[in-house]
Amino acid sequence: MDNIILLFLCLALGIGLRFIKSFPLNGHVVLNHFVIYISLPALALFYIPKIEISSKLLFPVGVAWLGFILSFLFFSVLGKWLGWSKKLTGCLVLTGGLSNTAFIGYPVIEALYGSEGLQIAIMTDQPGSFVVISTLGVATAALYSKGTTTTTKTILSKIFFFPPFIAFTIACILNFAQTDFPEVFQKVFFKLGGTVTAIALVAVGLQLKIDRQSKHWNFLTLGLAFKLLLMPAFFILLYKIILDGEGIVVDASIMQSAMAPMITASILASNYGLKPKLSTMMVRVGIPLSFLTLIFWYWILKLI
Repeated sequence: MDNIILLFLCLALGIGLRFIKSFPLNGHVVLNHFVIYISLPALALFYIPKIEISSKLLFPVGVAWLGFILSFLFFSVLGKWLGWSKKLTGCLVLTGGLSNTAFIGYPVIEALYGSEGLQIAIMTDQPGSFVVISTLGVATAALYSKGTTTTTKTILSKIFFFPPFIAFTIACILNFAQTDFPEVFQKVFFKLGGTVTAIALVAVGLQLKIDRQSKHWNFLTLGLAFKLLLMPAFFILLYKIILDGEGIVVDASIMQSAMAPMITASILASNYGLKPKLSTMMVRVGIPLSFLTLIFWYWILKLI
């Protein structure tokens, strides 16, 4: 219960800070960078060396990869059928196909399933969402934009020099070697990683602004319906019914698929000129709306 209270309190604090004139307008940028460069690597270094590698990990990792492929097929076919522009299709593929498995996913999954659930959330995010956006995401953005070129070297450099991925690689090596950091370092990583919930949610609260005058509401509705309803329904069908999966690994993975659109996906779409206003709305409207749909899917999983 305390994690749920912390979740909504930090979100409310972030919203409240927007009305304090002395608080920097771009304060969320600094907070996001702290999470990306410090909190997320610390979590990876603490938890991943302790994770038992098994076929069950295919469930959380598959959420990101299969979810993005599903989004690409859905919006590319729909876009061709309805005569959408390449930029509109690319925007919806990116923001509809990638879940906010870190900034929202970590605190929500930890609140619902505890530390064991957080380990699953990390596996969904690190070898899943992060690698997908760094490879398939960048390639898709380049494919649907105009006047930009993306080389293999650029893609690889973005992956290999990103702090969470570096930490993820080191942690995987330790896992395979069946060793871990000295206890004193583990304590430090645990405390630094523990900052992700509060800081990430305050940063999200700072960015929650809704443009009621926008002309993108129809596409926004379609994009969020796919992300918050169709995608988790797909994974319930696949994981729970077809594959007959059960337990916290499957449930936490499905909940990760139901998260709001990824903030980084919105940034990537904007940087490539793929309907920047729509991509921003997908995040700003999708995050608060997802708290309602997450309750629905959590209830559904309890019934199955």
